[in-house]
Amino acid sequence: MKPQPSRTPLATLLGTCVLVLTLVVTATALTALVRGPGQGTARTAQGRHWVNTWTGMPQLTEVGNLPPAPFTGEKSVLADTTLRQTVRVTTGGHRLRLRFSNAYGDTPLPLTSVTVALPEGGRAGTGGIVPGSLHRVAFSGRAATVVPVGAQVVSDPVDFELAPGSNLTVTAYTAQGQPDLALTSHPGSRTTSYLVNGDHTEDPDLTGATHVDHWYLLSDVEVLAPAATRAVAVLGDSLTDGRGSTTNGNDRWPDQFFDRLQSRRATSGIAVLNQAAGGNRVLNDGLGPNVLARLDRDVLSRSGVSWLIVFEGVNDIGTAAATPDAQRAVADDLTAAYQQIVVRAHAQGIRVYGATLLPFGGNAYDDGAGVREAARQRVNAWIRGPGHFDAVIDFDRVVRDPADPSRLRAGLQVGDWLHLNPTGYGALAAAVPTDLFGEK
Repeated sequence: MKPQPSRTPLATLLGTCVLVLTLVVTATALTALVRGPGQGTARTAQGRHWVNTWTGMPQLTEVGNLPPAPFTGEKSVLADTTLRQTVRVTTGGHRLRLRFSNAYGDTPLPLTSVTVALPEGGRAGTGGIVPGSLHRVAFSGRAATVVPVGAQVVSDPVDFELAPGSNLTVTAYTAQGQPDLALTSHPGSRTTSYLVNGDHTEDPDLTGATHVDHWYLLSDVEVLAPAATRAVAVLGDSLTDGRGSTTNGNDRWPDQFFDRLQSRRATSGIAVLNQAAGGNRVLNDGLGPNVLARLDRDVLSRSGVSWLIVFEGVNDIGTAAATPDAQRAVADDLTAAYQQIVVRAHAQGIRVYGATLLPFGGNAYDDGAGVREAARQRVNAWIRGPGHFDAVIDFDRVVRDPADPSRLRAGLQVGDWLHLNPTGYGALAAAVPTDLFGEK
């Protein structure tokens, strides 16, 4: 009998093909899991990622900073209200998305419709928009969304041309409003917003609208940027939030620092995120949660952050008792807190720069006997010490009065001997070495 040809080579070949196909399918599935939803192959190949380009630290709105009547009622706020706001982005892009926060709400926050546009004349704090620039914003493909209690909602990406350092108009309408008075906002906007009843999200101008100098609900703008684009975040208090700066002028020190970065080709792609609030403290809650509590939310979870500037602590010193024991304790606690910030940021690959605290002689924080000033000097000596921060930014040196280092230079402050004017904020911006923001 003629022997039959062996089937082993064919079986082996088929088995190999099945194995290769299985590996290809598995690899494809793993790639999809790593990329996550909405990240297509082309976008990944282009090496782009989402980077925060503007942010406003969420706070619980104090009664005096709630929208005026009729936009605040006895048991609800912003019912049947259109809210138009402008924000100045830092780095630009061709695609953006928004984040709305209900961090301090006790009830869900319904958003009925949202649009983005370019503001009239490119200006901050205007109620008009550039014709033809308006785009509707969706959330998981829907026009409306609800922000759960304590949460935030991220919009779908919007194709939108956004130049670096430009202003963006965001208009939101909520038919129901928030059914309580626990509203999330950033009161220290130094930027004019507009309120009007009814849905006017597509109107070219909000004629007859009520003006308020606060931001509400909106917490972040992100852009899809090249892989090399990164951000520097700033933790601060009212000196970084811009008290004493010009309303609608965008001349806080982080704004002026961003302008410097933009003027240099090597740093022109860096975003600046101002995570500051008036009255904020490092160790204890005040206007907003303390820095140690908000570090993850405001810095470590933000998109694309590579550097962090810590410029905060004067309110901790100023609100502690003016006794040697109390001030010694607060100085020790501040330096321990700074160490915690560095450790936690380094774990995320973020470099941390410490900024020295400014003098407050002549302000209400000045106790006359110099006890708080001694604590400030002690904290600043630690900040300047080697091995604590990755670098030091000596703000104190550039704005203190050479004739009396416990006080600010008179021409740089607004009259309260604590907060700076736009020229003073410019001095801070000029003191930040731009070479700190090169390759890591």
